[in-house]
Amino acid sequence: MTASANAWWPRAHNLMWLAVVATPLCAQTPDYQNPDLPFERRAADLVSRMTLEEKVSQMQDVAPPIDRLGIPRYNWWNEALHGVARSGLATSFPQAMGIAGTWDDSLIYRMATVISDEARAKHHEYVRHGSRERYQGLTFWSPNINLFRDPRWGRGQETYGEDPFLTGRLAVQFIRGMEGDDPRYLKTVATVKHFAVHSGPEPARHTFDAVVGERDLRESYLPHFAAGMREGGAYSLMCAYNRVLGSPACGSDLLLHNILRGEWGFSGYVVSDCGAINDIYERHKVAPTAAAASALAVKAGTDLECGNVYANLVAAVRQGLITEQAIDTAVIRLFLARFRLGMFDPPERVRWAQIPFSVLDQPAHRALARQVARESIVLLKNAGSLLPLRKDVGTIAVIGPNADDRRMLLGNSEGSPADSITPLRGIREAVSPGTRVRYARGSDLVVPGDSGFAEAVRAAEQADVVVLCLGLTAQLEGEEMSVETPGFLGGDRTRIDLPDAQERLLERIVAVGKPTVLVLMSGSAVAVNWAQEHVPAIVEAWYGGQAAGSALADVLFGAAAGDVLHERG
Repeated sequence: MTASANAWWPRAHNLMWLAVVATPLCAQTPDYQNPDLPFERRAADLVSRMTLEEKVSQMQDVAPPIDRLGIPRYNWWNEALHGVARSGLATSFPQAMGIAGTWDDSLIYRMATVISDEARAKHHEYVRHGSRERYQGLTFWSPNINLFRDPRWGRGQETYGEDPFLTGRLAVQFIRGMEGDDPRYLKTVATVKHFAVHSGPEPARHTFDAVVGERDLRESYLPHFAAGMREGGAYSLMCAYNRVLGSPACGSDLLLHNILRGEWGFSGYVVSDCGAINDIYERHKVAPTAAAASALAVKAGTDLECGNVYANLVAAVRQGLITEQAIDTAVIRLFLARFRLGMFDPPERVRWAQIPFSVLDQPAHRALARQVARESIVLLKNAGSLLPLRKDVGTIAVIGPNADDRRMLLGNSEGSPADSITPLRGIREAVSPGTRVRYARGSDLVVPGDSGFAEAVRAAEQADVVVLCLGLTAQLEGEEMSVETPGFLGGDRTRIDLPDAQERLLERIVAVGKPTVLVLMSGSAVAVNWAQEHVPAIVEAWYGGQAAGSALADVLFGAAAGDVLHERG
């Protein structure tokens, strides 16, 4: 070997050694698959390995799998307004408006903890069976914290009322209960909605421009959202259908860039309401094409679309409407959420993955549903101290279209409890053995006619006391629905008094002359001017959830007198 060859040998040897050593290093686990690395690094690494088309595919609520990277299919849409919704067995608490009636944020925290326990258990059971469909994930589009400013709004039942302070206090505790207290992993993701200045009307929500003054915006429409994000730590926010001061809420630099991420320091992700990106170019007409509308929304800060318009983002990048870097930013936010939920880590490392499926419908959950329902009930009138009733009264007549309607109990965005207790059943189970309970429906909710009046009057005549259950259901008031009935339009109401059929039944029963308790069950305010003058006792029981009937009986018969049987201002 020549001198020059000898000089070369150590260098060549080192290069070969480096090659040998480098080969297994390159084959090591990618950063995104290393559970010991920071989530931010893992999310960025994963997104860097995707094509533009793959990135865009992950920005819609139905995100397909990317098998080559080990990314499973994921559906971002789930609901948990007052219990895990639309996904089989789950504890059903009172509708949100009733929850607000408790004025108890610590109780709301306990409720949300139960909801998130059941949510985790259900999600992992679905995954074990290879199912990843809508209403099976861990990203929940709750709570709805819009202000209930007009009592005719059909979705007002989903909110905590018209007061931004109360709404903010309840939202904070709901979010904390949903997202958990683990320093590393989120239990679920809570999504506050709909940002912002969104309070109906339902038929106009896709075209409406909310023109609001700076003071009203800051003092009314934003404080509870700020509380939810900054104090509650909500990891997601849903932007609304409507425009705000001329800009679509899902494409508003003011709302999403300046306020949400700028002033409030929000670091989570934003999802559009379903079809809201379509509205940007089809109805608001502030963008000429689907690609332009998609680019506008993403640049403003809407990372995820409920819908399929974002498929046009590939074309938007190629047309120069948006940069791929902006796409990367959005997709990294989305995967950061999935990493924080523990979806890419071994289950044994994720505290929340240990919650067993047997947690569903536990006796403690049923008891809490009853407590929340009981504390939600509001006493509006009690002339002559008619309430509480005696359990051993001779005969009670339970009358009205809401007296034995299980579907009415659940409101909208509802779950499927194992057992739902109507007012009729709750009263029957509460009275003394010798007390007789008579029942008559009396009338339909809205259909005119008095064919049931005679039976109801007979029941009242034979009773010592009457409990009259009237009100509404979520089939009459709700989200953008077709209801062709006088007094209702598109999910909203056009008047707030009782439907005529029920008002007539009310007057006929009161005319019998027996002591009468009017129980209103609704998601929004019902004007009862005549009843206020002629009925001695009135209570508002909302859509009370699975334990509504038992909770009502607790109140009517005084079992909860120390807690709720008092008038509230």
